[in-house]
Amino acid sequence: MANTVSWRPKAGDIPTQPGVYRWRDERGRVLYVGKAKNLRARLSNYFAPLPSLHERTRRMVLTARSVDWTVVGTDIEALQLEYTWIKEFDPPFNVKFRDDKTYPFMAITLADEAPRVMVSRNTKIKGAKYFGPFPKIWAVHDTIDLMIKVFPIRTCSDSSYKKAMETGKPCFPGQIGRCGGPCSGRVTVEEHRAIVDEFVRFMGSYDRKVIAERQRLMKVAAEEQRYEEAAMYRDQVGALEAVLEKSAVVLRDSVDLDLFAVAEDELAAAVQLFTVRGGRIRGARAWVLDKEIDISTGDIVEQAVQDVYSKGGDLPREIVVPALPDDAEALETWLTDLRREGSADGRVRGRVALHTPERGDKANLMQTAAINAGQALMLYKTRRSADFATRSTALADIQEALGMDEAPLRMECYDVSHLQGTNIVASMVVFEDGLPRKDQYRRFSIPSSTDDTESIHQTLTRRLARLDDELAPVEEVGEQRKRFAYRPNLLIVDGGQPQVAAAQRAMDDLGVTGIQLCGIAKRLEEIWLPDDDFPVILPRNSDALFLIQRIRDEAHRFAITFQRQKRKKDVATQLSEIPGLGAARVAMLLKHFGSVSRLKTATAHDIAEVKGIGPKLADSIVATLGGGTQAANPASTEEPADTLVSTTTEGEA
Repeated sequence: MANTVSWRPKAGDIPTQPGVYRWRDERGRVLYVGKAKNLRARLSNYFAPLPSLHERTRRMVLTARSVDWTVVGTDIEALQLEYTWIKEFDPPFNVKFRDDKTYPFMAITLADEAPRVMVSRNTKIKGAKYFGPFPKIWAVHDTIDLMIKVFPIRTCSDSSYKKAMETGKPCFPGQIGRCGGPCSGRVTVEEHRAIVDEFVRFMGSYDRKVIAERQRLMKVAAEEQRYEEAAMYRDQVGALEAVLEKSAVVLRDSVDLDLFAVAEDELAAAVQLFTVRGGRIRGARAWVLDKEIDISTGDIVEQAVQDVYSKGGDLPREIVVPALPDDAEALETWLTDLRREGSADGRVRGRVALHTPERGDKANLMQTAAINAGQALMLYKTRRSADFATRSTALADIQEALGMDEAPLRMECYDVSHLQGTNIVASMVVFEDGLPRKDQYRRFSIPSSTDDTESIHQTLTRRLARLDDELAPVEEVGEQRKRFAYRPNLLIVDGGQPQVAAAQRAMDDLGVTGIQLCGIAKRLEEIWLPDDDFPVILPRNSDALFLIQRIRDEAHRFAITFQRQKRKKDVATQLSEIPGLGAARVAMLLKHFGSVSRLKTATAHDIAEVKGIGPKLADSIVATLGGGTQAANPASTEEPADTLVSTTTEGEA
């Protein structure tokens, strides 16, 4: 970071997806809006050594005090969103961009006798209807080429049209099939106007009924053996589908809505709000909240909606959310009353509706917003964990809460995972100074165990038996194996009093002292100490609890990943022992069903459908795996699928 600004964000915090970024000054004013196919690569250019930057770029970087970004699905969406925000914020460092590079639009000159479709950067043509903006000039031409296959309207210049109408000779574009206006001699002015109206209606609404109607006509023509006509409709359907694919961010001009997306884990949730007005994203906002116990996505949505609209502001009639709260009807009534109070005449202008998108452009926009919410959540957790002051506070709070003599600079956390008592594994993850040390993670295979407490006892016994390995060279250990590092200050087990008691027994059996032990119970996130009848309750939003939860979740992730690897290997080994089932057929089975769980719950009839697998071999596979019904009978009933049993729910990777 030498020779650059001190507030530069870490490269790992910046996503590599396409998106739009905004530079802001100390007052929050937007200084510059830009787009990038790869946000991390583009923004890193601005944080190069200041002497190497262009003078104007250097001045902008030195004036700014922060930069934020919004992730989108494609670079085309990024350009459209960039244009919207340039128009909205009028950033001073975008002046040259706006003056020199205006965006192209599709224009339909409705005021003309025979309206013409064309590409234009001039948005002030009298009586014209505009669609766009488009990312590049070729994108407009591509869309026009697709649309005139379905709605053949005029494309020739005004001079060509005038000459053709005076002479009665078709215009040159009409002669080569590129113009469908009256000047081509194929339609009258009235017929052409009707086609233009249909063209405008489709571009304004993207109504899929137009596609459905042409699909119906295509089927009718094919049934009547009018194959050329059917092929024409087929091409029109393909052209319309291609046009729809080009409009993921930009909705219809008449669309006004607010869209909320939520990304969450067990500890926190991020909410992303897209404000859409006139079919364009006019604003974006993201914020993170610490989750309460057992709070649902609908409850998060309700809190977010109340927080946003209780402070006033523009309230649209349509609010799109990922999940409806339990009292959605009451929330709609409250929002409707707020909208009436905020209207100029105090009269209700329609009821506010909350709904979840299932398909179409709004569902696509929800996916884009969800990506941004996920990025905001990841950034929040990364910054909270990586900040030195925050980590120091968390370690000090853990020391005080557990009554330790010193801060737990090295913590080890253990978790157990198994599948109905089989393939039992355990994990050990290590955090030093509040950060993960993945090179020191360890995995344990447990041959047999009665329950989770016995598994914890075995795991801690094996770990603590090698507690002082770091004091001896590798060759004195007796075998070539990785050693554990220095003694931990704190041992954490995933579970409550029973798991902590099992770990304490392992420490007592080996005479280990001087190491603090605790467990974190999943249900209420309580911290249990050995021989204590009451748990330690840390504040829900404290950095100390956040750090312990993160360690616990990382231990579970590491354990369940290892358990799944063993499970897959175990199933493949069982299958390879079946006569007539070699490695190639095993691979085909796993590829066909997509996962081990699906294979284990498949019936013999389902398995027999795989190429090279006959009914007898399918029965042998079912008998070996103990999954679905053995008989290769289409009417057979499948048994319930196996469920993965573990001490926790899988956490964030």
